[in-house]
Amino acid sequence: MKWLLLLLLLAGCAKADDGRETVRFWAMGREGEVVAELIPEFERLNPGIKVELQQIPWSAAHEKLLTAFAGRVTPDIAQLGSSWVPELVALGALEPLDGLLKQSLAVTPQDYFPGGWSGNVIGGRTWGIPWYADTRILFYRRDLLSAAGYDTVPSDWPGWVKAMRAVKARAAPRDYAIFLPINEYEPLLALALQQPEPLLRGDGRFGNFRSTGFVRASDFYLDLFRQGLAPRATNTQISNIYDEFAKGHFAFVITGPWNIGEFKRRLPADRQDDWMTAPLPGPTGPGLSIAGGSSLAVFAQSERKAAAWKLIEFLSQPKVQLRFFELTGDLPPRRSAWDAAVLAGDPYAKAFREQLERTRPPPAVPEWERIGQQMRTVSERAVAGQVTAAKFRATLDADTDDILEKRRWKMAREARQ
Repeated sequence: MKWLLLLLLLAGCAKADDGRETVRFWAMGREGEVVAELIPEFERLNPGIKVELQQIPWSAAHEKLLTAFAGRVTPDIAQLGSSWVPELVALGALEPLDGLLKQSLAVTPQDYFPGGWSGNVIGGRTWGIPWYADTRILFYRRDLLSAAGYDTVPSDWPGWVKAMRAVKARAAPRDYAIFLPINEYEPLLALALQQPEPLLRGDGRFGNFRSTGFVRASDFYLDLFRQGLAPRATNTQISNIYDEFAKGHFAFVITGPWNIGEFKRRLPADRQDDWMTAPLPGPTGPGLSIAGGSSLAVFAQSERKAAAWKLIEFLSQPKVQLRFFELTGDLPPRRSAWDAAVLAGDPYAKAFREQLERTRPPPAVPEWERIGQQMRTVSERAVAGQVTAAKFRATLDADTDDILEKRRWKMAREARQ
């Protein structure tokens, strides 16, 4: 009798098989929570498909994906950070999407911002579809800039430096023109991506940090500290950027789209008219910035690739991307979505729209995250005056070459086969 009751209980707890095809979808962080609100509409439009959503913290996502691949238990579709795509492609974990793209009426590559799309193209094949866009631009105190004699942010480096000097000349002794947290490498990376020379040479086998372009970018970056325009400080050595920005301790900061909402919420009411956004200046005119964000990819081990692709097509629709933006603040990667009033009428988003036309992804090698962190470590020492600029670049080249040693060995072996 007890066994019968137990069997009845287990039967009652088990999920009924309703005959639908189940697509397993892994999404990360806040996006993983919010996308759950979009799934019911997809299932209504596709009654033969059920989405099994798993929300994963960003801190655990990378390792969980690698473990799932090794154990052959990958999801059908997953959200990937932009720097993860090359690594998973190298492992053979992802399904190329070019065949599906040719047949799709919903996903049109020419509608996407080029930098975000190109970050998913490796070896001439497309491995992911941008889900939301991310880049870095200037947030600035327009009242301080105006008081220094500037109505707008200059579009080139010489003009921008001149404007920063004018701001600094009017500032209190412990105030600065710009805040560049020395424990973040993204501002330096953005300046470096504005150069014509690549950051890696030899098909991504060696560092290229002593090239003319990186010398130009890194000298410009380090000079901002040498001239006293930026403090030698990390983002943990200030209260927070919102308080310091509101107090006028700096007039410029390079940051991303999530801070539009944060600045609106966290700056005092009497400062809400004093800030604005602007694209990054470049060496001789409007500059490039980093192509970031997240993409959606289908895993090679999936047995439900067609159904997974339908979910990507649904989440790629401009109207769905706009709803996702309203829920998260994540910027749509498609130009057509920006025609909507909610974005076209936002003065703070305008600079992001302009910048997204001028972005470039970091080098598409699996080792890039390690190289980027090494850039942060060594550049911090250069800012502190512990190493010279020349030594900084030589060290970064040598460290990068060490990181890429396995890549060179693998490429050499493949060439011999």
